[in-house]
Amino acid sequence: MNKILIVDASVSDIRVMSNLLSRAGYAPLGVESIEAGKVEVAKLPPGAVVITAMRLPDGTAKEFINWLKTEGFGFPVIAIVDNLGNMDAIDVMRGGGATDIIQRPAIDKQLVETVGQYAKAEHVVLTLDNQLLPRKSDAWQKIEKKIQAIAATNANAIIFGECGSGKEQVAHQIYLKSSREQKPHTVIEAGSAAFIGLHDPASERSELYNRIKSYFHKAAGGTIILKNVHLLSFEKQSVLLHILETEHPDVRVICTAEPELMKMVTEKTFRPNLFFILRQSDIAVPSLKETTEDIPEIADFFLKRYAAQTGKPRKHLDASAIKALKLYPWPGNVRELKDIVLFAAFHAKEDRITKSDITFNLSEPLTVNELNLKNEEWEKLKIVDALDRCDWNQTQAARLLNISRTTLSYKIKHYRLRRN
Repeated sequence: MNKILIVDASVSDIRVMSNLLSRAGYAPLGVESIEAGKVEVAKLPPGAVVITAMRLPDGTAKEFINWLKTEGFGFPVIAIVDNLGNMDAIDVMRGGGATDIIQRPAIDKQLVETVGQYAKAEHVVLTLDNQLLPRKSDAWQKIEKKIQAIAATNANAIIFGECGSGKEQVAHQIYLKSSREQKPHTVIEAGSAAFIGLHDPASERSELYNRIKSYFHKAAGGTIILKNVHLLSFEKQSVLLHILETEHPDVRVICTAEPELMKMVTEKTFRPNLFFILRQSDIAVPSLKETTEDIPEIADFFLKRYAAQTGKPRKHLDASAIKALKLYPWPGNVRELKDIVLFAAFHAKEDRITKSDITFNLSEPLTVNELNLKNEEWEKLKIVDALDRCDWNQTQAARLLNISRTTLSYKIKHYRLRRN
């Protein structure tokens, strides 16, 4: 919901404009002077618009706009003029920097439409909280049962899965369903710059030991969720192993890791003894391309959340959009699905999202060999998408796909592709 700042000495006109804008879905705020406007401008979020009268008790619209420029504010400014023939109106548009003007007698007819031309839609950010997304695949039904089974124990666990597949949500569910749920829990990112815990300079232990130990002290009786454990340096692995192996803290450790951790254990770049202490139980989270039957339900969940957060009508995927989503290989998994669905919801003109509203990420690293995908349906989809983006200019599409024009021409003939 875009913020609209109204700076006008007329309280009655502020009230009229506020009512019009509120009914149109904006969040108006009215003040009666430039000084009050300066205070409120600093609070405006991205996507806001400023409306100002030509003359105010403490200055003019031109002076206010010049101040906005000097302070580095780039909000579009709409000036309210008494009539278009007034020299003040020409002055504020040509030299004063106003984006547009509205005639005061025509506020009821011009205001909402004019504001709509300049109010940039706010970027909607949906974050995945600790709940599991609705999924119906057999693989996820088994995972939910295993979550219950592991939660009933005090065993350490590692949640394996690709980036963006939902490992963190699974780890949190084990904690939330366990008997330790009422005790503290701490979330640590293994790949962060440091284990930024507490350091006791008086301790004879190393600073790294004290910092890692402080997390166990903070989570005593509870749980530590260690994200991306495969990113632990060898030194941190050694300290963590020492604490777990010799001090036996009353803390459960639930880790998330990408599949490469298994290779690291084999190659001895991750200490096997630490690995087996941490992996007393495990769960393998499947990638989204392995559970495509879950895509419609997950996408619908995101669309519901988007509608609730924006206050806009809920949008739905049609059969063509669902088919396109199921054919995509999803290198970014659920996280990428969320971004693509929200992008489509934002740009779709109708309440129903079709295949043409779906934009896939073609900027993934791609070689000629990688274009020869086993999934021919997805290969065709990717080629058509690139051609559509380039208005079927084969030279530009080939460049976008990072293949030669000859290869693209062959693919078009091979798949018998035609422009719709």
